[in-house]
Amino acid sequence: MSFNTILVSEDDGVRTITLNRPERRNAMTPEMQDELIAALYAAASDDCRVVVLAGAGESFCAGLDLEHLKTFADKSTEEHTADAQRIARLFRALYELPKPTIAAVHGAAVAGGTGLATICDFTLAVPGAKFGYTEVRIGFVPALVSAFLALQVGDKRARDILLTGRLFTAEEAERWGLVNEVVSAEELANRVNTMANQLKANSPQSMAATKKLLAAQNNAWLEVAIDRAMAANAEARATHDFREGVTSFLEKRKPVWGK
Repeated sequence: MSFNTILVSEDDGVRTITLNRPERRNAMTPEMQDELIAALYAAASDDCRVVVLAGAGESFCAGLDLEHLKTFADKSTEEHTADAQRIARLFRALYELPKPTIAAVHGAAVAGGTGLATICDFTLAVPGAKFGYTEVRIGFVPALVSAFLALQVGDKRARDILLTGRLFTAEEAERWGLVNEVVSAEELANRVNTMANQLKANSPQSMAATKKLLAAQNNAWLEVAIDRAMAANAEARATHDFREGVTSFLEKRKPVWGK
């Protein structure tokens, strides 16, 4: 299977999926999202034991690509809904993958990039890594990520993170349970390898069953939350504040919000 926006490699049962648009800080396009979904589905059915998610270049993932963002104003309701469904499939594929997953975050992971990094079973980050759901800064709604975030940090902390739209450090993310370990840049690769080997020593069937059990415990709530989030995602794109937010962001000026 060949890809244009990601790299997939394997070494001794460890499948590494690398976001490979370093010139765009690995910002996601629909093509990248589709390729990530395909790569995760393949990993689920193949005999690899652990999946590592990483980013090429200086960043892990900057969220949605600005060039894709520019097209939102001209899209139909059906196209906005399809976009939301694609993102939901991606996050579900990562969350429900029967193999243990490790995110190796060596740089900024913003908006959807924070989602990718923190939905993994294990998230390792260097001290200089930055996280944040910045959607409210451009009049958007952090809809789909909110369902998974609330499961991880609780309602009060999720409101802080999502309503302020601020960036936060790897150390803060570790205190809140979004990052498992903060590891020096020099030791990140070794720590990922050590963790992968520890996981490989466990029963793959037992780990898959454990992940399935944990997901099932949240499934009823998550199904409703994701359905509502997809609707909110599509609806937000039709608002004045979203159009103004995107336009002002691209024009590098302060937004003028509606009432």
